[in-house]
Amino acid sequence: MSQKILIIEDEKKIADLLREYLENSGYRTDWIDNGSLAVSGFKKVNPSLVLLDLMLPGMDGIEVCKELRKISNIPIIMVTAKIEEVDRLIGLELGADDYICKPFSPREVVARVKSVLRRVFIEPETRKLVIGNISVDLETKTVTVNDSDIVLTPSEFNLLRVMMSQTNRVFSRNELLNKVQGYDFDGYDRTIDTHIKNLRKKIRSVIPDKEIITSVYGSGYKFNHPA
Repeated sequence: MSQKILIIEDEKKIADLLREYLENSGYRTDWIDNGSLAVSGFKKVNPSLVLLDLMLPGMDGIEVCKELRKISNIPIIMVTAKIEEVDRLIGLELGADDYICKPFSPREVVARVKSVLRRVFIEPETRKLVIGNISVDLETKTVTVNDSDIVLTPSEFNLLRVMMSQTNRVFSRNELLNKVQGYDFDGYDRTIDTHIKNLRKKIRSVIPDKEIITSVYGSGYKFNHPA
């Protein structure tokens, strides 16, 4: 059965355009046009991915994202007409996996959807990565730190997976974008910074006395062995 994409967008013309391109690419779609209906609609639809507009009536996209992250780690791509970078970063900090700015090419949206779903549902070559007291189960998409489960978004999970696969190696932002997000377009390096910030915070909540992911000035980030 094809994967279902939930479009939360108040402009019918945009929603219709997205539905046409996504359905022509083999996806099923559902549409919600009001933020206040988003959470209940999400529970009914049970989608594989959400395309979430930032400016919505009833409840804006930021609040919707916050509420969805309380109940699910399904991938969320935010769609925004706002040009201020801070608005996009707020969405990422709340758990969105990616963002697309209006006006956009519907083909780019489809490409982003495919990229996000591919990295979420990819079949793992090995079932587990275990380094010290950090365990990443690639089959169940679960992470355990000091015997405590931590809940990660798909992007955070894949960042950790990539960096744990080569401990102490420095990954550049563009390299992480390409490996984790599936693209390395100019202007999106702050996306990785925000996901790293969120990932650090979650790991630090369990291991407060050690920095597992460190910044290497002018180069990028690396995963340190926790032992």
